[in-house]
Amino acid sequence: MRDFSSDHRWLSLNTATVRKQGDLVAIIDACAKHGIRAIDPWRDQVAAVGLDRAVRAVREAGLALSGYCRGGMFTSDASRRSEVRDDNRRCVDEAKALGAPCIVLVVGGLPQYSRPGSEASKDIAAARGQVEEALAEMLDYARQANLPLAIEPLHPAYAADRACVNTTKQALDICDRLDPARSGMLGVALDVYHIWWDPELMDQIARAGRDRLLAFHVCDWLVPTKDILNDRGMMGDGVIDIRSVRAAVEAQGFAGYSEIEIFSNEWWGKPMDEVLRTCISRHRTAV
Repeated sequence: MRDFSSDHRWLSLNTATVRKQGDLVAIIDACAKHGIRAIDPWRDQVAAVGLDRAVRAVREAGLALSGYCRGGMFTSDASRRSEVRDDNRRCVDEAKALGAPCIVLVVGGLPQYSRPGSEASKDIAAARGQVEEALAEMLDYARQANLPLAIEPLHPAYAADRACVNTTKQALDICDRLDPARSGMLGVALDVYHIWWDPELMDQIARAGRDRLLAFHVCDWLVPTKDILNDRGMMGDGVIDIRSVRAAVEAQGFAGYSEIEIFSNEWWGKPMDEVLRTCISRHRTAV
């Protein structure tokens, strides 16, 4: 396992971690100042400053990307299927322009939450089928851009409104059906917040192998958790055995960035420099 204790060259910042403290350009400038070498920007943050400006800012700061958040939200009613397709194709185009190594996919839950205005449904099995169908279509487009897609399984608490793919096994089953040749174009983004509890996790990481492990995200699970979405912990403040998960991922050959992604009302209330300094410190000691 790589030694992170002496430097933070493999730290990447998911820009949602400081989304309340500044726009994307300000975040890029702050990362460059603190010696953070990579980011994973969110589409709404890119849109807010404009794609061209975002591309310039990344290049001028000399940053790499560890991913692009987020594609997906595949589920909808019939009237919005073309919206889903077109939105995800735009996501591929944006990620290509930014130089992202993959697109992180949050696949969507029930249609009325993934694409507001869709006819309400309680059929989660149908939602999962729709995810696979729409993902296959996006994969065809992504192959043309040579841009890998990374399915992110989310904690089951998000099954209704954000992602009906909730375990690493579910995500890998989809990968095997849509990309049986293991081409490297379809894999998983593993976020410890969502997967740490899964008794099959270690076996599924081994099953994934290097060619399916496209991204690795870290934060921590607090007890008690006050808000299932916006109360993630800084690494070391919760109950996740982050090092064991990282060891398992790296044992398969993963050598990419360790991406810090923290949605937290508490950390959003602190100055950006303080958050980044803490991220660097905890990456060295807790990750």
